[in-house]
Amino acid sequence: MSFPSNPAPSKALTPLDHRVGLAVGFSVGRLWRDHDCGLLDEPTARLATAHRALADAVTSVTFYRALLQRLASGDYAIDQTLFPRLDRTVQQLKQAVAIRDTREQETMAALEPIEAQTAQNPPGPSELKAREVALLLAISQGAKLHEHLLTRRLSVVTGTGARVTQQDYERLERAGLVQRDASRPLHAGQPVTLTNAGRAALTARPADPVAARPAPRPGVWPAPAPKARR
Repeated sequence: MSFPSNPAPSKALTPLDHRVGLAVGFSVGRLWRDHDCGLLDEPTARLATAHRALADAVTSVTFYRALLQRLASGDYAIDQTLFPRLDRTVQQLKQAVAIRDTREQETMAALEPIEAQTAQNPPGPSELKAREVALLLAISQGAKLHEHLLTRRLSVVTGTGARVTQQDYERLERAGLVQRDASRPLHAGQPVTLTNAGRAALTARPADPVAARPAPRPGVWPAPAPKARR
């Protein structure tokens, strides 16, 4: 059985990509692939359709904006034939922006119910794995979220120099265990801190189990307890 190929986007397609990924629990590339294969439930499929339309609309805005910049860059002679092209491109850009705004509203309408459902079912502290505990401990020492200028990928750099991948960070953020200061620009680094739930998860994690002495086998005398050294 062959599935349609749809490679995951290498960079952000829309301003809502991060929120969509947090809501569904995986990347928008996988969201599109699963939608093509018919693996999504109805609400998530509706979100995938809306997000795809939004991505197309954003691409259209980018195209006409780049065309307008090229026409006004000085590469073309300023004559009577240029002005109609400028006017036509401006109108096309205005139409593309209007369509993009509509598609963004449609995507938000499909996204918000899924976000609400995700917020109602966060994982509890008892569900944390050892890796997640280690990540929370590293972030608690101070961390910043950065965006790579070329790939647009996100990563967290902790105060100890350790790196937290985008997937790991989004899982912790989706669980409500960490938060970032979105008032700072990503290229400069957004401070990442533990939420109250994140701190509670660390303090509530079970202590290391104490190794118990093995029970004596039938017919065998138990070994004497080791004497304390003086």
